Amino acid sequence: MVLPARRAFFSLIAGAVLLSGTAFASPPALAQAQVAVEAQSRERARMNARVFDTVWNTVRRQYYDPGLRGLDWNAARDTWRPRAVAAPDDHALYRAISGMLDLLDDDHAGAISPAVARRQDQLRTRRAVMGVSLARQDGDQWRIDSVRAGSPAAEAGLQPGWVLQSVDGREWGVDFDVEEGRALHLALTDETGALQRVAVVPRVMDPVPAFSVDASRPGVVVLRVEGFEAGLGRWLGQRLSEVSPDTDVILDLRGNPGGLLLEADAALSCFLPAHQQWATRVSRNGRPMTLSVMPGCGSLSAPVPNDVALLVDGSSRSAAELTPAALQESGRALVVGEHTAGAVLISQDSPLPDGGRLTLSRADYITAGGVRLEKRGVEPDIVVVRTAEERRAGLDPALDAAIAALAEVARTRDAAQAR
Repeated sequence: MVLPARRAFFSLIAGAVLLSGTAFASPPALAQAQVAVEAQSRERARMNARVFDTVWNTVRRQYYDPGLRGLDWNAARDTWRPRAVAAPDDHALYRAISGMLDLLDDDHAGAISPAVARRQDQLRTRRAVMGVSLARQDGDQWRIDSVRAGSPAAEAGLQPGWVLQSVDGREWGVDFDVEEGRALHLALTDETGALQRVAVVPRVMDPVPAFSVDASRPGVVVLRVEGFEAGLGRWLGQRLSEVSPDTDVILDLRGNPGGLLLEADAALSCFLPAHQQWATRVSRNGRPMTLSVMPGCGSLSAPVPNDVALLVDGSSRSAAELTPAALQESGRALVVGEHTAGAVLISQDSPLPDGGRLTLSRADYITAGGVRLEKRGVEPDIVVVRTAEERRAGLDPALDAAIAALAEVARTRDAAQAR
């Protein structure tokens, strides 16, 4: 019985030697790892500083209001730069940058991280998606605005109006990349306030088209515009050339974030005469520039005579506010839906050193009627608020109201002509 005990004793000694050897070997490895971590942290801080300083300097030199709305911009830098430089990730960095930009009280002043910039750049490409459109509400909360039919989100049972609480246990934010086949675990609150935990597996889908047409209703054509993107004027011209003069035209700009000012002018040229003034642009130097309608509605040689209505909501922004404001002021169209966002300063994007992007207001905007729409928005002629319940049921009271209003316009005109 002695031999096994001695074997066990020597095994313990051997184990101790091995452990001791490991212990003596670990400090260099740990030191190397620590050096790598410190180097990575220093590089992170350097890039954070470059990104922050680019944003701060661009605002100081190029913001449309040279007085920066009375802000002490140096004090803003002193407050927010240390937080940005110390940020351990993009989420914290862009939260600090956004905190500084929020001081401008300007919805067009914002910075997006490389991940969000990639998502924006891939918007009209075939890519992995969940299939939801999110709208920001109450600061950092995100509400499901719409769910794409046939998407992973629709199959998982997500509903418009639900509020996103977290993704994979984290707040939805700037550093998320959506990947095909990698499940995302969502926590949401439904319309009753109950917590819903849902796993959604993104898959590759064709993009939602920037422009689409719905001619399923007799006597009405609905032209849906997701954004004022390149080619809008040509597309509108082609679609309108196929529509008879007695067909009502509804331009759906709900959820439209705006886009190219050139395409807003092209859209207006489809309905307003050439050279009609529709806005005044005031740049940083204070000099006003009149914006007049330029021919650009595709192959159309003249504006269409059709009765027109535009659908808007609280997510209609920028060019999707300028366009209904111009058509409403000129008496050319009815505006139906919800009050628009009131984010109408003329902005421009610029790249950031890490691949992110800064959006900054470069000019003010005043309608032809002398109205400054920033922080004011467009008040619809007919106010219709679409509830989450109506969205889930597939109902569209704003569209129904627009169709009815245009029919009434036609009846009133026919009655006047008959007298």
